[in-house]
Amino acid sequence: MDLSGCSFSELSYSTLFNTYITNFSQLSSFYGYNPLDEKDVQQRAEKQGKAAYQDDYSKAIGDYHEELGIMEAQEAQRKKLAEEKALAIVTGQQLGIYGGPMFTIYKTLTVIALARYWEQKLNRPVVPVFWLADEDHDFEEIAWTGITGRDDFNKILFDKEGNGEPVANQLVTDQIEGFREKVKEELFDTDFTDSLWEQLNQHYTADKTHAQAFAGLMNDWFADEGLLIAGSNFPEIKHLLAPEFKKSIEQASGLYEAIEQKSSELEKDFHRQVMNGDSNLFYLNDQSRLKINKDNERWVAGDHSWSTEDLLEEIESNPERFSPNVFLRPVIQDKLLPTLGYVAGPGEIAYYGQMKSLYEQFDLEMPVIFPRFTGTLVESGITRIKDKLPFKFCEYGKRIEDLETEFVEKTETVDIEKVFGDWKDKIEASAEEPLEFINEIDPTLDGTVGKTVAGFTNELDKLKGRVYRSVKKQEEIQLRRIEKIKVNLFPDGGLQERSVSPIYFMNKYGLDIWSKLLKEVEQGGIDLSKHHLIEL
Repeated sequence: MDLSGCSFSELSYSTLFNTYITNFSQLSSFYGYNPLDEKDVQQRAEKQGKAAYQDDYSKAIGDYHEELGIMEAQEAQRKKLAEEKALAIVTGQQLGIYGGPMFTIYKTLTVIALARYWEQKLNRPVVPVFWLADEDHDFEEIAWTGITGRDDFNKILFDKEGNGEPVANQLVTDQIEGFREKVKEELFDTDFTDSLWEQLNQHYTADKTHAQAFAGLMNDWFADEGLLIAGSNFPEIKHLLAPEFKKSIEQASGLYEAIEQKSSELEKDFHRQVMNGDSNLFYLNDQSRLKINKDNERWVAGDHSWSTEDLLEEIESNPERFSPNVFLRPVIQDKLLPTLGYVAGPGEIAYYGQMKSLYEQFDLEMPVIFPRFTGTLVESGITRIKDKLPFKFCEYGKRIEDLETEFVEKTETVDIEKVFGDWKDKIEASAEEPLEFINEIDPTLDGTVGKTVAGFTNELDKLKGRVYRSVKKQEEIQLRRIEKIKVNLFPDGGLQERSVSPIYFMNKYGLDIWSKLLKEVEQGGIDLSKHHLIEL
């Protein structure tokens, strides 16, 4: 594997993200530590002691793992997390079917590689943690799989609508069978196909929840690498978090201002990733996850309505009925875990920039926000044809029509009309002397000579037509190559990591591909400062 790469500025990353990577000082008022500065990371480690609820969480997470069906494989890392000086490097993602897009893999590889590196550097236990987005209720976000198929990229949709509950609680259902067949149709049969489907079918069955299915799959892929799976959508864990839920209501105005202040500052030069709201809580009833908003002096979620006092009593009595939003989730995560750093995608880094003052409201300091590893896997067939074309990797992010136009312009180096025009002129000029000679011998042959010269030029016209057809055929071959490269490197109009499923590559290269890639990423130190091209 070749880990060459290109800068983020050449690709479709935001101005904020590019600034975060290349000029952190410009954003230092929004974040606590520079993730690419080892002194900053060490400073954070020196400050980080035990998390507020770490001891209780390390016990509760055992029962959580038992419910997920992954307890045995997670036990060693759970005990490691309970050690006195333990630290955690955390990442997380929605519960995408069959693992979601490739960036789920890249986040996971990043958190494992960083944990290993900093454990050795700090001489302290550092646990890589994958935080399940088990509170999220946006079913449509997870209900698809992207496959670079036999003819084109295909986004295969899971033919089922969510019911408004957290996705983690929803059953996979029998509809997984139809979805599975659609995915199978797009994948070529290989030496690894049977093993892959045996693994997927073990987890994605109708009687399991999406949390159990996703956690089981991630456990198969990464438990042996030391990954600890965590989350908060579990009654015992919610009871630990009741004080944070109550505070989000008691001090709602102050928390709103803390977020709003940083959000307003950030959008002066960059952008606001997430809109601020009246509260940072959702309410879970029997049917759905409902946003809690303020309506005059009352709190409202769907048909539910409370006074502040009643709502606080409800939280105290039934904290499992409440769920954090995108701003509160990192706070409760860091109350439960001794977080050295969080591995984030570009969008997450943007909303963390809105949160620095919010952390302070909860007596916390924002951890190091590491950018995740980003990359594009380039298969050998693509490498072979890519080198025959005049485009750099990043240029394939353009529209296919623009690429085709640029290709024709770049390759029209020979003027066919001029070549054949000059050839005809030379033939006509070279015919003048023989014509005079023949006319002196027999003037009646003048017409025959003219016909002979005209025959030459007619044959040249035919040859010119054949040359044009050959050029067009070659162009068509190259244009098809351009389209194939774009489909593989920028499927669905964006980066491969945002749309293609890990199972596409596992089916072709084996179930151990991620362990191999992890070794490659770690060899010589993980580089988070650029987008990598990984040749398979």
